[in-house]
Amino acid sequence: MWIEGKVIERVDWSDKLFSLKIKVDIGDFIAGQFIKLSRVIDDKRIGRAYSLVNPPGTDYIEVLAVAVDDGQLSPNLQQLNIGDVIDVATKATGFMTLDELPQDEQKGNHLWFLATGTAVGPFVSIMDTPAPWQSYEKVILVYGVRYAEDLAYLEHLKQFQQTYPEQFKLVLSVTREPFEGAMDKRIPDAILTGELESRVGLTLNATDSQVMLCGNPEMITHAQQVLKELGLTKNLRRAPGQITVEKYW
Repeated sequence: MWIEGKVIERVDWSDKLFSLKIKVDIGDFIAGQFIKLSRVIDDKRIGRAYSLVNPPGTDYIEVLAVAVDDGQLSPNLQQLNIGDVIDVATKATGFMTLDELPQDEQKGNHLWFLATGTAVGPFVSIMDTPAPWQSYEKVILVYGVRYAEDLAYLEHLKQFQQTYPEQFKLVLSVTREPFEGAMDKRIPDAILTGELESRVGLTLNATDSQVMLCGNPEMITHAQQVLKELGLTKNLRRAPGQITVEKYW
């Protein structure tokens, strides 16, 4: 079931990367969930899922997307301007949420977000709520992209540093060009070499850490392998662990 939303703002981060803010009421959702957007193109309805960047409680939704050259929907979305309409699913869904993590003594004190590309979106949504800051002693976002222009919401992320200077750590990784202060390694490689832990000043371990992985499936697969070598296990409802994942395609 679809309802009509109206574009009220857009941001072009690069020639392919963009954000849309859409005025629509989808009801309650949990930070970290995704919503489906849809358009009828050549008499065929095309729908795709996009993570919500905005926190719960807003009267709009916000999505971060990249226009894929051969994509069925994303190039069309990139053409939307303020005032244009877009069909939006009536309900958000997804399990990349804090309430899916262990809530007891297995919770750990350090919450790690590992994201590539547009997958930073759900973590921005989560960090814009009080929950992570009230539940964890340390919150770490590791944000990997190819080029610096792909670092969407960078200024917003720096605001978290200002608001939670002792609690929040931002680690950037830009792999295809130099960028001041950033790593130049893929996230799994930075874990494997120890560079990530060194930059953060914390260790990834099964006692202290909860790790949420979102983004490129190759990154997720490799990172899970490395984390498991460090003693972390996948988080399941029937068997709580430390690794929670959501692949982006």
